Amino acid sequence: MKTALTIAGSDSGGGAGIQADIKTFCAYGVYGMSVLTAVTAQNSTEVLSVATLSPHIIRLQCQAVFEDFPVHAVKIGMTGNKEAMTAIVEALEKYAPPFVVLDPVMVSKSGAALFDPQAKDVLLNALFPLASLITPNIPEAEALTGLSLNSPEKREKAAYVLLESGAQAVLLKGGHISENDLCQDLFINRQTKKVFSTPRIPTAHTHGTGCTLSSAIAAGLALGWPLPLSVSRAKAFVTEAIRKAPGLGKGAGPLDHHISPFSLASREEQDDGCF
Repeated sequence: MKTALTIAGSDSGGGAGIQADIKTFCAYGVYGMSVLTAVTAQNSTEVLSVATLSPHIIRLQCQAVFEDFPVHAVKIGMTGNKEAMTAIVEALEKYAPPFVVLDPVMVSKSGAALFDPQAKDVLLNALFPLASLITPNIPEAEALTGLSLNSPEKREKAAYVLLESGAQAVLLKGGHISENDLCQDLFINRQTKKVFSTPRIPTAHTHGTGCTLSSAIAAGLALGWPLPLSVSRAKAFVTEAIRKAPGLGKGAGPLDHHISPFSLASREEQDDGCF
């Protein structure tokens, strides 16, 4: 059985963080493991509190997993403070998993800060170079690059700036852009550039979309799919999970992770015979 490890925070509401990641791994038929970086008290409307775990327990969790189980892919979400992030970097350097998908979580759907600004240098200079793919959204990319991403040209420039930080590939998510009826994510690596498009679904229930997308990509990589195909299938999975959101919570509710990614295929994949 293929496996994937999520290194992320816990969401008590179950819609994001390690809860969303494990649900996604299960949907893909991948055995999920977890390293908690933080515990949050949150629901669909607010984050009441955040407690970052000590670097010592983060290191021990990584050791416990990597020294007993095969790890075919790693997804990283909320990393907490600088010390916690440094512990993650040390573990990745020591155990060298084949794939690392990094979602640089900075702010919750409700607007609460989930990232220590003092950790930015570790993120850019130490963690990005270990990533197979980073998946920032527009606000995160603006915070990381200092650029205003109010045009396709500026978004492409920002993606290349992030690529030069050392990551092997960048998926700049366009869900925050309301220019058309499509959610368009820009994928770049050092060989190619591609735009992945899915229909925009008018709904408030989008809590955990970034976590779900990055963990779905990691699951695809664990299964041996090429990175572009993993991204394409993950986009289709997230779109359907949003479409079938159960409507829970009084605010930005969770997705429906109880769907099969293997029953979904974009028109491009159908034409290419990928499914």
